[in-house]
Amino acid sequence: MAHRPDTLEHAPLGRDSAYPEQYDAGLLYPIPRAANRAPLGIEEGDLPFIGEDEWHAFEVSWLNSRGKPIVAVARFRLPAASPHLIESKSWKLYLNSFNQTRFYSREDVMKTLAHDLAAAAGAEVSVELFDVDAPELSARSLPGECLDDLDIAISDYTPSSTHLTVGEEIVEETLYSHLLKSNCPVTGQPDWGSVLVRYKGPKIDREGLLRYLIGFRQHQDFHEHCVEHIFTDLMAQAKPTQLLVLARYVRRGGLDISPWRATPGLTPPTPLRLARQ
Repeated sequence: MAHRPDTLEHAPLGRDSAYPEQYDAGLLYPIPRAANRAPLGIEEGDLPFIGEDEWHAFEVSWLNSRGKPIVAVARFRLPAASPHLIESKSWKLYLNSFNQTRFYSREDVMKTLAHDLAAAAGAEVSVELFDVDAPELSARSLPGECLDDLDIAISDYTPSSTHLTVGEEIVEETLYSHLLKSNCPVTGQPDWGSVLVRYKGPKIDREGLLRYLIGFRQHQDFHEHCVEHIFTDLMAQAKPTQLLVLARYVRRGGLDISPWRATPGLTPPTPLRLARQ
């Protein structure tokens, strides 16, 4: 992969881009995670969480050895411990570079994807390919209790951890909201999603939690960093002994991103795809 600056200033996001005609791994554009983690007090090599960024790609196609198009849906899992995330538009351009490229088998496609994505991320990336009507892609609902029917007044649309308060009762519960919205840090485009919080510890005030989550409505950041922001604020303010934060963002440009971060020992319910995705 050709060396290029890995700052947003040079990223393809927000720029006019020609779609490639042939396979090109050099289209992938890595972004260091460290720059956005530092303001949250997160140090590389000493992460306070485990987790993954799960991507689904719906514009995946290539030619077989006889030139016939094959289509699929791809699922990628990128570890949170990887030094880089991959900028989404560059990922889309890279996937579209397969469109007119011949591969002998589905396995060859998977090996190529895994190799190139690992090189960009700096860590092993899991790759799965599904038929477009595979049952694994069926929609499900989030587990737990929904916060969205709480009748609350809202006047603050930037994230503030002061909304996060707790009581003395120790509980173990799963809560979720479909009211998550953040904005792309480059283009300003809205990113819509649902967020799940599973925790064990002092009971979190539900109205305050919903106000806090709605506070991301005018916040500009990548999906992955929004989840890490929520995780670190909840750990600091609520001090749970166990915590899982998972976001399921709606697809844009043929890609959806669903990051999760958790204390060791917790994992998200999988497979989990929502109807809105």
